[in-house]
Amino acid sequence: MSDFGDIPDPLSLENQVCFALAVASRGVIAVYRPLLEPMGLTHPQYLVMLALWQHAPLSVKDLSRMLQLEPATLSPLLKRLEAGGLVHRLRASEDERSLAVTLTPAGRHLRGEAEKIPAAIVERLGMELGELRHLHQMLTQVIAAATTANTSHRAVRGQAPAT
Repeated sequence: MSDFGDIPDPLSLENQVCFALAVASRGVIAVYRPLLEPMGLTHPQYLVMLALWQHAPLSVKDLSRMLQLEPATLSPLLKRLEAGGLVHRLRASEDERSLAVTLTPAGRHLRGEAEKIPAAIVERLGMELGELRHLHQMLTQVIAAATTANTSHRAVRGQAPAT
């Protein structure tokens, strides 16, 4: 068990990792919002587009796994992106049950505008790029640790691991 002896109150709000992550997440997403709005994207839609710009075409299943989103959460995002003319969802010829998601010409073109976003975020946050890279590295470790903890907990309880 971890040693909390040097923390006066381990239950105080400011000592909670979950609180710091939740507040940081909301704050950073709010910094993205004014940059994404002119592009007609919400932050979750931007994440979908990032995955597609890097890997398109993708099956909905692969996109869901990559973004760590449930298909039921991803489906409305894809419908809105398709209605906006940025993606196509097509039945895969080799498996009619599988939907393939690909970019439209407008979706590919939008990447040019999006290329300005990372530098704008670094500038608006006022943090050094090295600090942000270190933060990203630490958050990736937290994600892996949480995934392992959740998988272990489900296995102990006899539940199937999440896909």
